[in-house]
Amino acid sequence: MIAIIDYGVGNLASVKNAFLKIGLESFTTSDPDKILTAEQVVLPGVGAFADAICNLRTRGIDKALNEVVKQGTPLLGVCLGMQLLFSVSEENGLHEGLDIIKGRVVKLPPIYKVPHMGWNEITPNSASRLFRNIQSGSHFYFVHSYYVVTEDDSWVAATSNHGIDFVCAVEKNNVFATQFHPEKSSEMGLNVLKNFGEIKHDNLPGN
Repeated sequence: MIAIIDYGVGNLASVKNAFLKIGLESFTTSDPDKILTAEQVVLPGVGAFADAICNLRTRGIDKALNEVVKQGTPLLGVCLGMQLLFSVSEENGLHEGLDIIKGRVVKLPPIYKVPHMGWNEITPNSASRLFRNIQSGSHFYFVHSYYVVTEDDSWVAATSNHGIDFVCAVEKNNVFATQFHPEKSSEMGLNVLKNFGEIKHDNLPGN
């Protein structure tokens, strides 16, 4: 079953309902032990990076997430949940993230409308498992003022454009993440969640 992490800064009900629509069972939890034994894990999130990372550390979820990655459990970060996977964020000062993905979280240029809110098309990597059977130009729903910059381009699973090109999804091994909200992105978003749901520990590369 899929564990949706509850750490006080997430739209948990809509994520759970989205999985329900595609016939996948999920549960919400803030218990590190339950996170570690789940088949798949989702880290959602809306709000401020500093508060979110503090909540993860206070609950011991940061250590559980690093263990999830090591043991090969599929992990999906969504919006702020994606940004938390990175090394550092520049949101309201410098804040250390989970450092699961090497890179930074930086602000969208103020010459463009910030926050970036609404539907936008993406360009997925053709080899992406998360975007299997999803065409380039498909639209997804975004709400964000910051974006991620990866140190290693091999992480990039999809890009989008809001005045500048930016990374809107990453994936490598058992770690996946999207800047957009798949749970708010209608049929295309459900397809992303379905693709994630089909990724199991045993069918990942190297297993």
